[in-house]
Amino acid sequence: MTDQAGAGDSSGATAHRLTTRETAERLGVKPETVYAYVSRGQLTSNRAPGGRGSTFDAAEVDALARRTGRREPAPPAGELAFRTGITLIESDRYYFRGVDATELARRHTYEEVAEWLWTGELRTGTHFTAPPEALAAARRTVGALPAHSGSTDRLRVAVVAAAAADPLRFDLSREAVLGGARSLIPTLVAALPTVGADEAGAWGRKGGTDADGAGDGGADASTGAGLARQLWPKLTARPADEASLDVLDTALGLLIDHDLAASTLAARVAASARAHPYAVVSAGLGVLEGPLHGAASGLAHRMLAEALERGGAAPVVADHLRTGRRVPGLGHRLYTGEDPRATALFALLAEVPRAAPALAAARDVVTTAARHTPLHANVDLALAVLSVSSGMAAEAGETVFAISRTAGWIAHALEEYGERPLRMRPIGQYTGPRPPRPLPDAIGNTVAIDGSPGAK
Repeated sequence: MTDQAGAGDSSGATAHRLTTRETAERLGVKPETVYAYVSRGQLTSNRAPGGRGSTFDAAEVDALARRTGRREPAPPAGELAFRTGITLIESDRYYFRGVDATELARRHTYEEVAEWLWTGELRTGTHFTAPPEALAAARRTVGALPAHSGSTDRLRVAVVAAAAADPLRFDLSREAVLGGARSLIPTLVAALPTVGADEAGAWGRKGGTDADGAGDGGADASTGAGLARQLWPKLTARPADEASLDVLDTALGLLIDHDLAASTLAARVAASARAHPYAVVSAGLGVLEGPLHGAASGLAHRMLAEALERGGAAPVVADHLRTGRRVPGLGHRLYTGEDPRATALFALLAEVPRAAPALAAARDVVTTAARHTPLHANVDLALAVLSVSSGMAAEAGETVFAISRTAGWIAHALEEYGERPLRMRPIGQYTGPRPPRPLPDAIGNTVAIDGSPGAK
């Protein structure tokens, strides 16, 4: 196919040349950026016949696109979009590297799904193990926190401790990043205290570890047990049954990634600045804790527990609506119907006898709320059924979310490390007072921001 410089121009001199608009679309940038590339010597332009506009060599444009990673059309004004080959969400379903994510999570373990996300290869039988040095450092650090610290507090400091124990953390090569991820995730799980264990039982003397660095953490990270089995005793004191473990493992697999959620965007910004993988995970954890993201499942847990206590969802839903609060666990901006992650988990929870009351309460919440607004269940409500029926704390869903999503943040970091550094540099729209302004007086004789005299 021959690109033309402009409409009605068919001269051979302009064969394989692109207009400014076509060049911008091919690079995924604005037309102004095309001319910035020209001024930097990254593109060569020729004046179009008749002197109207410029033309660009298609091969040179494609070469620049390969170097910069800019090959998709620019997003609509006001939107932020990045190329990714990890997760696709469309038609009320979502896919990991083109494979139905719910089927993948139902048929394979969390570790296997993580490997698929990272490498595009399905490695059956994969188990993650925690290195003794990193695990000992993480447990000591977590053990020093106040008793009231939440699980996300513990995970954040565990990441920092594990990073400090890894002198090779600045190696951003693919194999180094993957090796670090395979050890970091089980380290985070094993660093959490076992539910119901006293301080000495969970940490050893003064928050330390046993001689082998393993401590007492239920299914240990060094035994080859699956991650779900390792995580279970960190969430509840109740014994694990296989059906419940299957729900937890599937939840971990389902939550690994969900396109560019807020925490994932933060992780990619950190990776764009070439932060090491531990710092990338720290950035994600910092955003995850918000009530509109990872902590949303805790709100659904409390609502579901209250519905069970009060014998029905109607009074609980009414209280939320009366006070102007949204009903937790309902609705998702990316799905018109039920969240496919919730659908998958509800199906598995139906096979767990002790989950029946909480599952019925969740369905009651959906039915009751539907009289007010047609919202469907999302994954937070499904996590709440698991946590309430298993005797877990309200923050258990957030813990599952954080552990699972760590693998997704690493997947996005790997993608971002292959892009142009520091490409995520938005420009602020300044709305403050225009310069020049006089220097402000010292404290006690100040000038307010609006220019009026301050307090004296």
